[in-house]
Amino acid sequence: MSTALLSGPIYREHLAGRTGHPERPERYDAVMRALEKSGLVRDLLPIKPRAATEEELLLCHTAKYLAIAKRDVDGGLPSLSTGDTDIGPNSWDVAAHAVGGVLNAVDAVISGEARNAFCAVRPPGHHASASRGMGFCLFNNVAIAARYAQRKHGLERVMIVDWDVHHGNGTQDIFYSDASVFFFSTHQWPLYPGTGRADETGEGQAVGTTMNFPFTAGSGRAEILGAVRNDLMPAALEFRPDLLLISAGFDSRIGDLLGQFTLTDDDFADLTRSVMEVAERHAGGRVVSLLEGGYNLSGLASAALRHVETLAGH
Repeated sequence: MSTALLSGPIYREHLAGRTGHPERPERYDAVMRALEKSGLVRDLLPIKPRAATEEELLLCHTAKYLAIAKRDVDGGLPSLSTGDTDIGPNSWDVAAHAVGGVLNAVDAVISGEARNAFCAVRPPGHHASASRGMGFCLFNNVAIAARYAQRKHGLERVMIVDWDVHHGNGTQDIFYSDASVFFFSTHQWPLYPGTGRADETGEGQAVGTTMNFPFTAGSGRAEILGAVRNDLMPAALEFRPDLLLISAGFDSRIGDLLGQFTLTDDDFADLTRSVMEVAERHAGGRVVSLLEGGYNLSGLASAALRHVETLAGH
């Protein structure tokens, strides 16, 4: 089975023409150009975008929040009224296509059409909570993917690995009391959004299914890959996930504009191999990776390429 790639020109339309914003359309261009220039894209199974339905968005978001976000976009606001997320006239449509495309990728991997998948989507999602968009995010792509895999395909346990330099507070919030979804995060501390302390481990029946590793600026391979190998892999043995999802933020790479971690392209390859090893052991190899952050265009391009090469076994 091949590796699948979700892509489409719609993902560059969010904030098109807006200058000076780090989460810009050129991020999508940089990733796709790297995949095309390498020739790898010819080996990947193409996945097409589609708009998520309201029912799918409601898997993780409240109806009240969806109404607010739709009103903000339709009303021509420059940013969401719920938080620091710039929007344009087509931002709802682009974000809905990010979610729907990711769900197509989940279908392809769970059905066995593809072994794993990378989703080159914008806008990112991991800061969006059930009732609030923030941090460049409208809808929580990875959270909806997890719940969709459970509801549509009957999977019991999903593990989310988030190596973005910023803590995925929205993903954590959505599943904080849900023992069926394991959330693992490495992130720079202190840094936006100020969540993700090591003592945030879940609540009720879900204590232990949230695992946070806040590291100081300058941290890199030893800390982040160490947490994956020494903590994530043993936790996965106990949790036994049916599907692995990656919030693949490449702003944890050295030289990023918004973070001060020092991961290299080779480190991302090793992180990817470690997650794939967990998936091989427990989940039939099923991995779906979603683009989150990464704001140095050349670094984003080279790190994403190594990530996808590794997923594809190159």
